[in-house]
Amino acid sequence: MSQQVLEKPHSFYEKFDRKGGPQKTTHYCPGCGHGNVHKLIAETIDEMGLADRTVFISPVGCSVFAYYYFDVGNIQAAHGRAPAVGTGVKRTRHNSIVISYQGDGDLASIGTAEIIHAANRGEQMTVFFINNGIYGMTGGQMAATSLLGQKTATTPYGRTVENEGYPIHMAEVIATLEAPVFVARTHLADLKGIMNTRKCVRKAVQAQVEGKGFTFVEILSPCPTGWKMDTHTSCEYIVDKMLPVFPDKVFKDLIAERESYVRPDVDPTDEEVLDALDLGQLGEPFPKDQNFLDNFPTMNFKFAGFGGQGVLTAGAILAAVGMQEHLQVSWIPSYGPEMRGGTANASVVLSNKPVGSPMVVKPDVLAVMNDPSMDAFEETIAPGGLMIVNSTIITRKAKRTDIETLYIPLTQIADDMGLKAAANMVLLGAYLEYSKLLPVDHLKQIVPRGIKRKQLGDQNIEAVEAGAKWVRENVGARKAEAAVTA
Repeated sequence: MSQQVLEKPHSFYEKFDRKGGPQKTTHYCPGCGHGNVHKLIAETIDEMGLADRTVFISPVGCSVFAYYYFDVGNIQAAHGRAPAVGTGVKRTRHNSIVISYQGDGDLASIGTAEIIHAANRGEQMTVFFINNGIYGMTGGQMAATSLLGQKTATTPYGRTVENEGYPIHMAEVIATLEAPVFVARTHLADLKGIMNTRKCVRKAVQAQVEGKGFTFVEILSPCPTGWKMDTHTSCEYIVDKMLPVFPDKVFKDLIAERESYVRPDVDPTDEEVLDALDLGQLGEPFPKDQNFLDNFPTMNFKFAGFGGQGVLTAGAILAAVGMQEHLQVSWIPSYGPEMRGGTANASVVLSNKPVGSPMVVKPDVLAVMNDPSMDAFEETIAPGGLMIVNSTIITRKAKRTDIETLYIPLTQIADDMGLKAAANMVLLGAYLEYSKLLPVDHLKQIVPRGIKRKQLGDQNIEAVEAGAKWVRENVGARKAEAAVTA
């Protein structure tokens, strides 16, 4: 004799061990629609045998703790960013079934850009949009989908066209885009609505299984607590108030006519990645000198100047040389919106230990190319540190007496060579010649590989040599005289 067993879907945990408090019940309020939708999704996953392939993405909102319940892959995303996270998952794990589960405050307000662009790209994912017309998690504020006249914590007199504008119809908006293959709106107000939701959930997921493209199901869901109604009245509210504004229908169904597409696996070589990103090739690392590495001090650098003076590139080249010397390195830029003329600086760390933070607050070496940079960063240099001043542009002297200052006409040296933009390479050549921290010859090998304009490689090497020569002829002579005097 056959026997029907009623039980939770297997892709739903039997006991919610991840959840604090009672572990047999969800955290949702009585009458909330999330439980119904969770059940429909879990049943679909079970029936299609997708548990081992599914990645459920839940951003901020009442469903933020969905990982308590679904026995599938789970990722939490920042507010509104589930489609962006889903894009990354699907493009790197092509066989996965990505489900983005979002509320109206999350998807239609904070995450509008993410959902529109993911849909427009036709990302292979399924989005379930729970629309209860209110911010249910954070106190009942107005949502992008709140109805006209609806009273919320932030619209105590009711939403108006003049003040808050019209409710946004997300299913209709998504359906206008060319890429999505299935867009529908359903509701949970009665058994017929729930059964139709069940049908659309299955169709949306099946389309993703078949590689047909982006699918979107908007679900009108009761929120008795946020609406301050009992369960029965909240279902009547959906029928009487929400459905006339948000009709339940299939807005777009191109599944049958759209061809399946499975993104091919791509496993590029390191050389292909570097070439695609236009990073160039640094070549084989220099021979490892263990004694050099063991005794290398952690050095913090700051390069600062106007945009266009090459301070970011100077930092990147120094970091590249350090990397080729088997050191731990970091480089991080900071710059304004201007292509030229704005301020810019780069922080570089070279160390024989892992770098904890790329930010340099107290540089051991500060190179300043203009007056504003010297004014801004001179006081930040660590006591006993070194400041290199571009004396072609900066005319004042250092205020600090507890640091070493090296005045070099960097721009003039480069200008005399006919390559004014190479003052940054003059700087690097001068510094390494002066400090002996790294070999100048190694710098000259990296420069043509690291600069963007490859045709200027020889001239930049000449600029490095010019900087080193200036130090030998000027600073070196002064050092020798000081030693004789002593």
